[in-house]
Amino acid sequence: MADMAIDMRNRFVVAAVFAVLVMLWSPMATDMFGVHLPVPFGLRQDIWALVLSLPVIFYSSAIFFTGAVAALRARTLDMMVLVAVGIGAGWLYSLAITLTGGGEVFYEASTMLATFVLLGHWFEMRARGGANDAIRALLDLAPPKAEVIRDGVPVEVPTAEVVVGDLLLVRPGAKIAVDGVVAEGDSEVDESMVTGESMPVHKEPGSTVIGASLNTNGTLRFRATKVGADTALAQIVELVQQAQNSKAPGQKLADRAAFWLVLVALIGGALTFAVWLLAGASFAKAMLFAITVVVITCPDALGLATPTAIMVGTGLGAKRGVLFKNALALESSARIRTVVMDKTGTLTKGEPEVTDVVTAEGYTADEVLRLVAAVERESEHPLAAAIAHHAETLSGTTQLDAEKFENVPGHGAVAEVDGHRVVVGNRRLLDREHIDLEPLAAHRDRLTDSGHTAVLAAIDGTAAAVIALADAPRETSAAAVAELHDLGIEVVMLTGDNRATAERIAADLGIDTVIAEVLPGDKAAKIAELQRDGRKVAMVGDGVNDAPALAGADLGIAIGAGTDVAIETADLVLMRSDPLDVPTALRIGRGTLRKMHQNLAWAVGYNTIALPIAAGVFVPAFGFTLRPEIAAMSMSGSSVIVALNALSLKRLHLPDQHSSAD
Repeated sequence: MADMAIDMRNRFVVAAVFAVLVMLWSPMATDMFGVHLPVPFGLRQDIWALVLSLPVIFYSSAIFFTGAVAALRARTLDMMVLVAVGIGAGWLYSLAITLTGGGEVFYEASTMLATFVLLGHWFEMRARGGANDAIRALLDLAPPKAEVIRDGVPVEVPTAEVVVGDLLLVRPGAKIAVDGVVAEGDSEVDESMVTGESMPVHKEPGSTVIGASLNTNGTLRFRATKVGADTALAQIVELVQQAQNSKAPGQKLADRAAFWLVLVALIGGALTFAVWLLAGASFAKAMLFAITVVVITCPDALGLATPTAIMVGTGLGAKRGVLFKNALALESSARIRTVVMDKTGTLTKGEPEVTDVVTAEGYTADEVLRLVAAVERESEHPLAAAIAHHAETLSGTTQLDAEKFENVPGHGAVAEVDGHRVVVGNRRLLDREHIDLEPLAAHRDRLTDSGHTAVLAAIDGTAAAVIALADAPRETSAAAVAELHDLGIEVVMLTGDNRATAERIAADLGIDTVIAEVLPGDKAAKIAELQRDGRKVAMVGDGVNDAPALAGADLGIAIGAGTDVAIETADLVLMRSDPLDVPTALRIGRGTLRKMHQNLAWAVGYNTIALPIAAGVFVPAFGFTLRPEIAAMSMSGSSVIVALNALSLKRLHLPDQHSSAD
């Protein structure tokens, strides 16, 4: 894009210089500004203008003529055809007049027309280059060099030469070159430039690292697992490029409209020429109006209306870790009215957390947790790990050791801790130990009825506490639901979990509708039911069992930390695994579609008004007419307005980014 913009700039500069010279020696300069310069070398004015126009026609305008030939060979009509006809008709007519003895010529009109069109194209390319900042920024993230350990010694090599299986060294403050798995070391890694995650992520042996992320404080050695085009960064760049190069339904409609507009312009130019001749105008005047009609109705703005908006929208999404796979996904996101969200791993963290500790009379939560945690640290059960972790996070809680540990499969565990016999597990374990639960039975029932998992603890044969655990919502889930409500969108939770648990989560987050206890194979059917009501439905999920629903929804949104099959099936990927990015994506989609409509309305409205003016309809009443060069300036200005309006999408108001809750 940069090379094309430079080439367009060079063509414009040459055209501008020679067009100004043609204008200085033209009758228009004398009539309008009183400038009358002697023609060099004793040449006729029209011959001198012909000589000055040659660089403009054969160098600067060559792209229009080659583009027109390519379009005609493809049996289509585009703006290249119109510009070529406008420039070529005026110049060839003038050439014929010059070679047959002289007369009124349009060299200044043809050269100024080429100049203004080239100026418009140069500005458009610069604007589109600005829309592509996201791609360039992503490509610049990858470090050019990497330290590979060869024979026990770090050797600096180009990143392109790193191969799968290489052991790499990453020092504090250095960028990670490729994707891999940590072999040695501990550190915090800033992955925000790739995933959008605002908080550094702790890395230790076995952790995965992403190429282009920044190692902040420790030294890491990691084994390369993906290099080159297989890295996460390369895949992101490819997704964004595919989206920017794809066509939305609105763009396909604009392309068809542009074809017919070119045809109308050519026919309109021919009719304008014929009508003015029949009205008694001179051949030169009729030709002037015809060229003006052809030039001013160039559908350049119409062709730019949606691609520029798509480029800005996808780039804006990429900067926020929201990856649209194609333009259809971008346009579809603007029309969503119902968002269906999977519960586990999407709205929630997908792992249990302690939510309540209810103690019997005579016990404190800290005291019970110290004893229970000592038992649970000996167990491998996920609930045991959650309780132990919760106890460790409480300030002032010292760790105790368990003795005579006994695991009771399916029931819990028993051990001696600090001289006490501690029993941790379910109701059946307490029954086996002949422990009366009655003081805590009501609390246990209340918690289980509200969707919690209740773990019972007894100390020295007495029921001491009920510890409630649940899959906790992500920190941003409630904010995400609130943002969706602000957009007028209904939020539905779809889960295979029991209704009590689902209802509890939904109540905490403010979700409108709960569809619970759904088998994995039935999720797609539930999506279809919602669609049958005429709603445009988005599905947000992360697992293999979500893939059919993601594929069946009008818009499939995959959480970035989800499975490969979910990400592959979805239309949109949230790299940060943050529910708050769902409303962000929909806002970007709505903003992009709004810019498309604005640009299309401008392009159509401009041509509707400009065509009759260019054809001279208002000349009899007002004496108002346009020359081709003014028409070219107007057409180019219209295209630039469209490009700048698309770029204004960068100022779209989006929700504040939060740290995702992993």
